[in-house]
Amino acid sequence: MISAISVIFIVALIISFALTPLAIKIAPKIGAVDIPKDDRRMHTKTMPRFGGIAIYFGSMIAFAFFLPGTTDERMTGIAIGATLILIMGIVDDIRGLSAKVKLVGQIACACILYASSVRISFISDPFGEGLIEFHWAVSLIVTVMWIVGITNTINLIDGLDGLAAGVSFIATVAIAYIAYIHGRYEICMAFMALAGSCLGFLPWNFHPAKIFMGDGGALYLGFVISAISVMSPMKSATVIATILPIFVLALPILDTAMAILRRLKNGRPIMEADKGHLHHRIMNVGMGQKRTVLTLYCISGIMGVAAILISRDLFIDALLLIAIATTLIYVFMKDRGFGKPFKERQAGEAEEHLKEEEDK
Repeated sequence: MISAISVIFIVALIISFALTPLAIKIAPKIGAVDIPKDDRRMHTKTMPRFGGIAIYFGSMIAFAFFLPGTTDERMTGIAIGATLILIMGIVDDIRGLSAKVKLVGQIACACILYASSVRISFISDPFGEGLIEFHWAVSLIVTVMWIVGITNTINLIDGLDGLAAGVSFIATVAIAYIAYIHGRYEICMAFMALAGSCLGFLPWNFHPAKIFMGDGGALYLGFVISAISVMSPMKSATVIATILPIFVLALPILDTAMAILRRLKNGRPIMEADKGHLHHRIMNVGMGQKRTVLTLYCISGIMGVAAILISRDLFIDALLLIAIATTLIYVFMKDRGFGKPFKERQAGEAEEHLKEEEDK
């Protein structure tokens, strides 16, 4: 089984790595390029954003060749929905789509999953034994909210070279390992195919990037990760199994939640882009793109390990890691003077303290 998992990972990696240079050449010909039109963008030159096609073929070919025995209506539904959402993302990269159109498209793809039995239909009773079954309408709403939510979290963190691909790689490896230790080998292989395609794309996408994955790639990754995670990587139907992907994807979920709250507070549209994301804030305190991305990789890795420990009922150990990750995020969010000379930092801190005292 380990050899089969390794093969599916390597095949996806090689295909994704080999197809990315082709995507770089095709992108300008079809208009799939990102032109730096505002100060929100971190790049200064026109960049191809067609890398999602390499990630798609890397993972899908690996799925087709190595998961035929596990292909049922659920995997078929995932493949159909993922293909449609990739196409929608590519159209958005080329021509641009309104936020409402993209939201409707994501909901439609999520409904395809529901019709294919990829759904959240129950949770275990946290106060007793047995299951709490959802009415079909509640199941549909919960499933659509989960799929659309996670799909957009990956898209929203795709703001620095290599960030979305690297975080997706870490998340998929973590869930794949959880699936493996709990005997869900088909889910493990599916996630390892995604992990391989992300890692194969990463050398071309890491700073300084030669290509972006674009909305097509980001939406595809978020959609497939959310869809496969619904097919619980743990055999037991417990509350922990249900919420486990939330811990693995804690970083993009937190960043998305903060973005929504920030935009609501400022009276701005929820889907409007800004420079208030966690990676922007870390860069604002003095870190460059590489250090910022590597720092976020570490935080994602810590949360991934915490999720693995939770799946093995090691809650105290996991809580310590979650506390470390939370502390790191707090430091980077609050320390706006990092990277400045010491005296300048002292003066800024004194000024902030004086202002706080005056407000009191």
